[in-house]
Amino acid sequence: MGVEAGAQAARSRALAVLRVRSRALAVALLPAAVAVVLLAGDSTGHLVGGFWDTARPAMSALGVLVLLAAGAAALVVARARPAVSPTVAIAEESAPDLYRMVRDLADRLDVPAPSAIALTPDCDSWLEDRTHPAHGPPPQEGRDDEIAGVRGSHRRVPAAPVLVIGSPFLWWMRVGELRAVLAPVVAGTGPSAHPDIAAARRFVRGLDAAVAVGSNSGRCPLTRLLCVGVASVARLLLRSCREHATLMERGVAAAAAERAQAVDYGLRIVAQEQVGLAYAGWDRLLTRVALPAWRMGRWPSRLDAGVVAALTELSRRDRLAEGFASRLGERPACDLLEEPGAVDEAASLLAARLFHGGPAENGPDWSPVDWQEYPEEVVDRKWRLDAARLHRVLDAQGVSRTPGTTTPESDAPTLSRVLAHLSCPQPVLPAGLGDADADGSGTGSDNGDDLADTAPVEASQGSQGSQGSQGSEGPQDNGTDTPAAAHTHTRTDTDTHTEPTPEDATPTPTPRPEAETLAAALTAELAREEAAAPRPPAAPDTTPWDHTALPLFPLQPPRTARELLTDHVTAMVCCAAIDTAGAAPGLDWLDGPSLLIHGERAADLTPRVLSLVEDGDPAPLEAWLVRSGIRAEKPVRLV
Repeated sequence: MGVEAGAQAARSRALAVLRVRSRALAVALLPAAVAVVLLAGDSTGHLVGGFWDTARPAMSALGVLVLLAAGAAALVVARARPAVSPTVAIAEESAPDLYRMVRDLADRLDVPAPSAIALTPDCDSWLEDRTHPAHGPPPQEGRDDEIAGVRGSHRRVPAAPVLVIGSPFLWWMRVGELRAVLAPVVAGTGPSAHPDIAAARRFVRGLDAAVAVGSNSGRCPLTRLLCVGVASVARLLLRSCREHATLMERGVAAAAAERAQAVDYGLRIVAQEQVGLAYAGWDRLLTRVALPAWRMGRWPSRLDAGVVAALTELSRRDRLAEGFASRLGERPACDLLEEPGAVDEAASLLAARLFHGGPAENGPDWSPVDWQEYPEEVVDRKWRLDAARLHRVLDAQGVSRTPGTTTPESDAPTLSRVLAHLSCPQPVLPAGLGDADADGSGTGSDNGDDLADTAPVEASQGSQGSQGSQGSEGPQDNGTDTPAAAHTHTRTDTDTHTEPTPEDATPTPTPRPEAETLAAALTAELAREEAAAPRPPAAPDTTPWDHTALPLFPLQPPRTARELLTDHVTAMVCCAAIDTAGAAPGLDWLDGPSLLIHGERAADLTPRVLSLVEDGDPAPLEAWLVRSGIRAEKPVRLV
């Protein structure tokens, strides 16, 4: 252990943790020690009399009970399996260059090299102690989603902690950047090798595992009662040593950072920028791109490669990210792996398990998908499934199809049916606007731009009015919007003597029974489908982490009913665009599924759908449909 100030502070705190353990042992031995003194006093004739004769058997029985309870607690703490982070095993023969780089880094830092290397589907790196015997099972055929015989050895107690590396770092960072980022992490093996710090960590991890044992309900009542009692004692000890353990870990981190300053210090400052950028791209890729696929029963098999594509696209769009793409000419850190594709696939499957709770192996309802197949296999299929669910719910509610939209012999679903159901009836306007609005409303959807421009004044103050004014730039402009706009401004000027009402100042959406009922029905239908979906079979208890609690890290909270309705209406619009206007499903690396019209991404669709769903105003969406050449009255193919 070095002479860093942080290392000395960590050792002092480790001794404080060990003193808590010693006090607990002393408390457990105290009744037995008192009983021994009483028995010794009886044999020497010093402690005699009625009181001592009664105290001796009572204290002896208490001492035996406390010793048995302490022995049982010690046995549970010793045999409890500490939690281990889910990782992907990296054997030395599959990444000799990576192991060589880490060992060279450890030699430069003058610390022990990590015993093994593993990858985690997250943007973080750390050292993990896996010296517990339960963490060294024999390697299994066909399973590589956790450390299990990482280096092909049956050794059960590694000499040093395991180095866990975030898999996005390997694909986005260059070799020099990865070495600079790992320097303070690898430097932590020095303090970790100190006997006092290692013993304190084992004690804390054992107490934490004992607490977890007490929460397991799959035992007989007597065993469960014993485990609950042990867990209560473990919680008490954890509270006693929590502050010391926290300060010990801070001291270890400070000592590692101080030791690593001499290695690639300037490059590490630059590499930290890449850490933040990789985290942003990874989070965006999981929530916008991977999550829709996971909900469809497909898991992208190249998530780490997708991070590079997403961050490259970000550097192309954002001027602040300029210069980051120029690094791509250097050697990527994934070249340190012999088979980066297989490692990426294993990390992608583990990410699906952790963040979504998918099965551990492929099946008919859980299969990988390549990025080239993503638009057709995920995006198009998702839209059509959502559109089919929307029309199925409309049929269950008895909503009739819009008259005149299809031929008599056709019963195919149409977008116009959804528009008619969600559109609010036209309000009765004042006499000054009745004639102008009546002239504009008689043209139907072909004159949607005029409807948007002749909306009430309070609607023009919100986002819907601005969207309608954008629609007036379409090819259907017949020149009638200028008089209508002038008439609207004239009314505004002549009515300045009237005081604006709160509704005019801050427009709030009014409750709409049609939208609320449809959103609730969609939520119930989706819940029934999820309940009826087959559950993944329970895996055998070979993972060193709790696989029954998946997903461990849910990405997003459950969608609200309004969000579900918006997604389903958007899916119906996209299906109509594909079937009637020659549009195509696409993949945007930063925003996920996207609609491509004439090869360009339709980025202005969502606000128009929200105008229909939240306000019942179809004019902005109808104007957009006309401008894009989409026929709402044409049938749409569903799954």
